[in-house]
Amino acid sequence: MTVQDSIPLAELEPLAPLTPPTQRRRRAGPWHVRVWENIAVSLPAVLMALLAAATWWLVKNTPVPDPERPSAPPRHVPDYEMQKFSMQRFLADGAPSAKVEGEALRHYPDTDTLEIDDVRLRAVDPKGLVSTASAKRALANGDMSEVQLIGAARVLREPPPGAPSGEAFEFRGEFLHLFTDTERVRSHLPVTIISGRSEIRADSLEYDHLTQTAVLTGRVKGSIAPQAAAPKEAAP
Repeated sequence: MTVQDSIPLAELEPLAPLTPPTQRRRRAGPWHVRVWENIAVSLPAVLMALLAAATWWLVKNTPVPDPERPSAPPRHVPDYEMQKFSMQRFLADGAPSAKVEGEALRHYPDTDTLEIDDVRLRAVDPKGLVSTASAKRALANGDMSEVQLIGAARVLREPPPGAPSGEAFEFRGEFLHLFTDTERVRSHLPVTIISGRSEIRADSLEYDHLTQTAVLTGRVKGSIAPQAAAPKEAAP
């Protein structure tokens, strides 16, 4: 078996050098195609950066709601006023039960109270008995169940129909507190009680008309006139 001589390396043709992959991609197309390829590769990272920046800006500039502030208490100012007014209340059958008149009226919504100048009151109870009251000024709640008479206060309980005028019952003082629902009169200031020709003065008063009782405290003084004797029947 004949062994052939090997060919010397110097007699072989030289090989062309290999082109790097990057060089091959760069040579794959025109320059503007390569530019768009580079932009497409980096676009997701740019978008993520822009999104993060926009999120930070929104968080930074979003207005923070103010903490809840306690509501200011209502001011003691009238919400409506009336001049030279007259108000009247009627029963279910149409009969008048109470009447209030005055030079001026002011309503305060924060306390639901009425302030009346030169007040005049007139009320009729279920038995038909009439009571009147007057004062320079009055403070009352919304339904007039409590009325404070201030300055030259006067409350008069008129006698029943047909009874002599001497059975009238009157209170006078600089302050009288009326409770119209329970028919009571109260005063912590000096008061005068007049009934017919009798007159009593006291430093304070608690009067309940339903029980016909009066509690007088402090210095109490007065005069009580004797009741007139009933006329005798003539002998037949």
